[in-house]
Amino acid sequence: MLLAILTDLLKIDDVLMIIKNSAAISEIKSNSLNIKQKEKWITIGDSDEPAHMHINTEMIRTAEFIENKKPVCTSFSIQFFDQNHEPVLSAFFTKMYDDDHLNFERKKIYENLCQKYGSKIKF
Repeated sequence: MLLAILTDLLKIDDVLMIIKNSAAISEIKSNSLNIKQKEKWITIGDSDEPAHMHINTEMIRTAEFIENKKPVCTSFSIQFFDQNHEPVLSAFFTKMYDDDHLNFERKKIYENLCQKYGSKIKF
């Protein structure tokens, strides 16, 4: 199911894929990225290109759809966690606001994905 969720995310324009730890952050935009799986590894992007990522499917245990309400706006993301519930990968929906107003079409895309997979997912 992890491959299916990631594949669906990559079909959506303006999703920012982020790998983050205490020492480094990597960000890749979803637009036009390829995805494939070989054994336990999912590769997003083209291995011959400078920007791509490899995800160990055995290390990701859960995912959650998260709406983070802030004073000015709300961020919409899907966050993937390891066995210790540490974040491994996040997919943020960008361009959710037009002139400080929520873009309801973009929000509907997010909500449809959440409805398809459920707000909390176990792999």
